[in-house]
Amino acid sequence: QVQLVESGGGLVQAGGSLSVSCAASGRTFSSYAVGWFRQAPGKEREFVAAIMWSGSTPYYADSMKGRFTISRDNAKNTVYLHMTGLKPEDTAVYYCAADPQLHKIVKLHTPDYWGQGTQVTVSS
Repeated sequence: QVQLVESGGGLVQAGGSLSVSCAASGRTFSSYAVGWFRQAPGKEREFVAAIMWSGSTPYYADSMKGRFTISRDNAKNTVYLHMTGLKPEDTAVYYCAADPQLHKIVKLHTPDYWGQGTQVTVSS
């Protein structure tokens, strides 16, 4: 079983930056993909970014490229999402997700494991 715990959400002003973290536990993640999704009020959950635990190539939704950066610290079993130039429309609950298959995160958006989410609110 995999446990994912997000942290670091909060309130930030438009134009500001914020990083959220996801601590993973429960098994060895070297062959897993980990990613971030978000869900704004009244909207469907959308893919944000993903990365393999053992790789260095990040994957981003087109609308997130240039402002969001995903990274991971294998020693800490933690993945991060650093967000810059935040806009009010970035307000959402941000979820961490993991799956042995990268395409289930990036393409299908159906990872097996989810965190509980962390709220990010961007004020105008």
